Amino acid sequence: MALVPISYNLRSLFVRRSATLLTVLGIGATVAVVSGVLALEQGFSTLFTDSGRDDVAIFLRQGATNEGDSSFTRERAEILMKTLPEIASDSAGQRLVSAECYLAVRRNKVSGAGETNVPVRGVQPPTFLVYGDDIRIGAGRNFTPGTDEVIVGRKLVDRVEHCELGDTITFNTTPFRVVGIFDNAGPFASEIWGDRDRLSEALERPVFNRIVARLVPGTEIGFTPTWASTDGKEHLDGLSARLDKDVQVPCRVMTERQYLTGQTQALSTVLKILGSFLALVMGVAAVFTATNTMLAALAARTSEIGILTSLGFRPLAIFSSFMLEALLLGLCGGIVGCLFALPLNGVRTGTMNFQTFTEVAFAFRLTPHVLIRAVGFSLVLGLLGGAWPALRAAAMSPTRAMRRE
Repeated sequence: MALVPISYNLRSLFVRRSATLLTVLGIGATVAVVSGVLALEQGFSTLFTDSGRDDVAIFLRQGATNEGDSSFTRERAEILMKTLPEIASDSAGQRLVSAECYLAVRRNKVSGAGETNVPVRGVQPPTFLVYGDDIRIGAGRNFTPGTDEVIVGRKLVDRVEHCELGDTITFNTTPFRVVGIFDNAGPFASEIWGDRDRLSEALERPVFNRIVARLVPGTEIGFTPTWASTDGKEHLDGLSARLDKDVQVPCRVMTERQYLTGQTQALSTVLKILGSFLALVMGVAAVFTATNTMLAALAARTSEIGILTSLGFRPLAIFSSFMLEALLLGLCGGIVGCLFALPLNGVRTGTMNFQTFTEVAFAFRLTPHVLIRAVGFSLVLGLLGGAWPALRAAAMSPTRAMRRE
């Protein structure tokens, strides 16, 4: 079957450049909005999933969904920290495990922009050994254990009051001095850290919320040690099953990556629903725009269609020609939409994490995956908009098409 030359479609789009430009901009605006929502969701989810580690375990109270719901008494925490053989030790023999307290505290945003919940975490010195280079002091110094000093995540400095180096933050009636600013690629960059015992007393939190520990190499997910007959995941699942049924200290255990991934589900779902809703509403408008453009082209090229059919081009070739034209419109709209959304990449923002009800600062991430989905969406819009005009063009008979009114 002979196909209509592509050059014919390109010349047609150029001749009707005003309508073509309007359609491309309409599709581009839709794609830009959808890309922005996808980039927002991608930035939030990757903040958690990319920073999670498979060699770090998180212990929570049985039945807890996040550390805010979890609690361990000091006695139970000591049992877990001292008895589990899966917890690794450093070269000096110190076990790489730490019990932490956690609380979301209302703080004022800068410039009187309202209030937000800021995570405050009390940690022990082994916490820094567990995470190693993932926690870096970017300005000032680390807090001194046993003192009323705190370090603040980098992303809070310009978003929350009294988080500058040298400022004083008051929790209840206890003032804490900010002595350092720390960097982290994950959600810790939106937290305030201090000595566990001092913060526990100031926040009136007599229990610990979670235990974090570095696992021995054999329990790292995806790692297959030479001495084991099963992979690392089964080893960890065995630990999880054992602690779930433990009589003395029953608890949940998961890798840090699994835990952080679970903390993104609520907001990620909301953003996906929002993106789908915007795609539907704006997509319908973009489809009508593309349909009107193609119908106008059909009306202006009726005689051309008659000539093409009289020259031997079959209805399927005519249909394919119009669909190709609509596809080109969608492709151009998708590229324009991605260019519109490109400046959003890296823009920092913050939102409430519905799992923990605390604010998390992150950046839009316009990844290749987002761009591919956006362009694919624009191609679908173009095809939907061109389907009806293409069917009408293919159904025309030569005599009817060549008749001039």
